[in-house]
Amino acid sequence: MNPDLQRLQPYPFQKLAALFRDITANPDYSAISLSIGEPKHATPVFITEAIKDNLEGLSNYPTTAGTDALRITLSDWLSLRYAIPTLDYKTQVLPVNGSREALFAFAQTVIDPTRNNPVVVCPNPFYQIYEGAAYLAGATPYFLNTQDSDNFALNFSQLNEDIWQRTQLVYVCSPGNPTGRVMPLHEWKTLFEMSDRYGFVIASDECYSEIYADTPPLGALQAAQKLNRPDYRNLVVFSSLSKRSNVPGMRSGFVAGDARVIEKFTLYRTYHGSAMNPVIQSASIAAWRDENHVAENRRLYTDKFAQVVKILEPVLPVSLPDAAFYLWIRTPISDTDFAQNLYRDYNVTVLPGSFLARTAQGINPGENFVRLALVATTDETIEAAKRIAEFTRKLSVVNNK
Repeated sequence: MNPDLQRLQPYPFQKLAALFRDITANPDYSAISLSIGEPKHATPVFITEAIKDNLEGLSNYPTTAGTDALRITLSDWLSLRYAIPTLDYKTQVLPVNGSREALFAFAQTVIDPTRNNPVVVCPNPFYQIYEGAAYLAGATPYFLNTQDSDNFALNFSQLNEDIWQRTQLVYVCSPGNPTGRVMPLHEWKTLFEMSDRYGFVIASDECYSEIYADTPPLGALQAAQKLNRPDYRNLVVFSSLSKRSNVPGMRSGFVAGDARVIEKFTLYRTYHGSAMNPVIQSASIAAWRDENHVAENRRLYTDKFAQVVKILEPVLPVSLPDAAFYLWIRTPISDTDFAQNLYRDYNVTVLPGSFLARTAQGINPGENFVRLALVATTDETIEAAKRIAEFTRKLSVVNNK
């Protein structure tokens, strides 16, 4: 067996199940889960109709590159969304089966395990796929702690020169999971300069890019254009329909950017057998071409955020994120105790922040935080917020005795 499999940690939700194993939730309350970032808003009918209307595609083997129609649609969407020149759909855009699968597989393409003890850098807390991808590509993950004291910025000075010399791949997530922070242009400038200096590839995870209240988040390709990098050298972005269009089960996304890197990733995927189902390609075209359902999706999240923040503000240090559908909240007790006791007393499930992070530079930056995914219905989300507020008030009374 591959010995690197032994380096993989349990997934956060496995840790959560273990945390709750001996706990019985209060039966007086209905169960509400805010732990998993799985969209619960209704899938638009026109997308399901597109699936039904294109079932004949099941009789064809799909190609790795996907149809011209899909890649043209993706290129057009990127140009419109980010106000950038139209990408070459043949060389700079590739459909993938959801961003998770592609983010993992990408490391297998980029990492040269025979060269200089390779390193993969990623933010901390982080999406655990980055870590697993690094290990199974033969690299070592190193973490940049993101903390509330500096607005969860990527502080590149945390890692020494030797690590940067060995870095072959950097994962970033903007809007960020779990903080919802959007990387500003000056941070992209620094990262691009470091990529030029050390030669590493940047994988920009942008699966939450369409969940925002007012201002569309800056994207990596957009930042590259603003900084006079029209060839997107050593930059690939990853996006998905899951959050944007409420179709996580479709497993539909894309990668786009540096044509040289995309060419190698396409070669890898040809052998990996990762071609997108033709039926899903047709439905994806319909989804990417429509923005009305995306605007309605944003409206639902914006409404939930406004109401939940109003309920929680009096008892917890909560503020609106730049984007995405998470609240990242510091807890008055340990994050695991908070999650465990909240589940036991009020049947509300939240995710301890320490499960989303690793100890690096002497700290676990997820400790004493919890992540709330505002994905349930509006009524359920508001009810959960009320229970969390009541639970926190009782904690305050106990702690002040």
